[in-house]
Amino acid sequence: MKKSRSLIFLAVLISLTLALAACGSSGKSKDSGKSADKSGATSDYSAAMVTDIGGIDDKSFNQSSWEGLQAWGKEHGLSKGKGFDYAQSSNEADYMPNLTRLIRDKYDLIFGIGFNLKNDIDKVAKQYPDTKFAIVDDVVDQPNVVSINFKEQEGSFLVGVAAAKKTKTNKVGFVGGVESPLIEKFESGFIAGVKSVNPDIKVDVQYAASFGAPDKGKIIASNMYNDGVDVIYHSSGGTGNGVFNQAKDIKQNNPDRDIWVIGVDRDQYEEGKIGDHNITLTSMVKRVDVAVQDVANKAMKGEHLGGEKLEFGLKDEGIGVAMTNKDAMADDIVKEINDWKKKILDDEVKVPKTRKELKEYEKSL
Repeated sequence: MKKSRSLIFLAVLISLTLALAACGSSGKSKDSGKSADKSGATSDYSAAMVTDIGGIDDKSFNQSSWEGLQAWGKEHGLSKGKGFDYAQSSNEADYMPNLTRLIRDKYDLIFGIGFNLKNDIDKVAKQYPDTKFAIVDDVVDQPNVVSINFKEQEGSFLVGVAAAKKTKTNKVGFVGGVESPLIEKFESGFIAGVKSVNPDIKVDVQYAASFGAPDKGKIIASNMYNDGVDVIYHSSGGTGNGVFNQAKDIKQNNPDRDIWVIGVDRDQYEEGKIGDHNITLTSMVKRVDVAVQDVANKAMKGEHLGGEKLEFGLKDEGIGVAMTNKDAMADDIVKEINDWKKKILDDEVKVPKTRKELKEYEKSL
């Protein structure tokens, strides 16, 4: 009798153990075995990014990208080095070693920040077809790469409108980082916006040949301001820090002089503070942070993004204009910006994104 009771007890115990084991596995993904959160995303998914020259504190697109990746990590309870990370590039020779290291560390999704990483992303995507990649500001045509781009010309047009309304000398400037199809979109859109308000305004265009040379940015800005330019729009990454520094130096020595900088990629209002003044007129805001966070979330949920070409513009709020400096952005400027924005959204105005298109646009004015 005792033996029979023992066998019954053992059978019950085994049944309970199997039931508990089945319950314990209910939170696992069928496909990967990874635990899933309420959104259906896997909790041990990981993502990382390789910066372009300038790094995560460039106050521009590298920093914005890193902020987006951090926001994604925070959303899912991850921390730097445990779920997300970045690899800093000091020069172009760092791209491939940085990408290789992150691949070796088995990150599920790796972002290349900036068009300069295009060739290296293309190479590693072919070599590691099971790893997902994303590139910002260019297109890599591979089945495991998602390309993230923006209609920078639209936002640049609107800050060009602001510059034209603000200038008192009828001289404005554009400082670019590296001459390329990408920065040509900023330049062309800006000039189109300026000329749409006043075709007689002179636009001085100069390039620093680098996104990480604030000293060159300062020299270029000094020459422009000395030549009578009173508003400079920069699209030059960390080089633009030199533009801000020069404008603040001039304002500090001559507080009554009207002198302005238009920031890029993120709201650079804080960069323009000097005493009781702020020389940041506005900024062309490019929501790289939102795009990075969105792509990471979709990839984490298992959505296949490989080969997709995403483009964000005014219509989907991927591009915007900062209104933070309310003292500088008078009502008439804001109204003019909103009027032109409506024309762009209604397809009444097609903003040029190349110098060739700009010439045709100027002929129509």
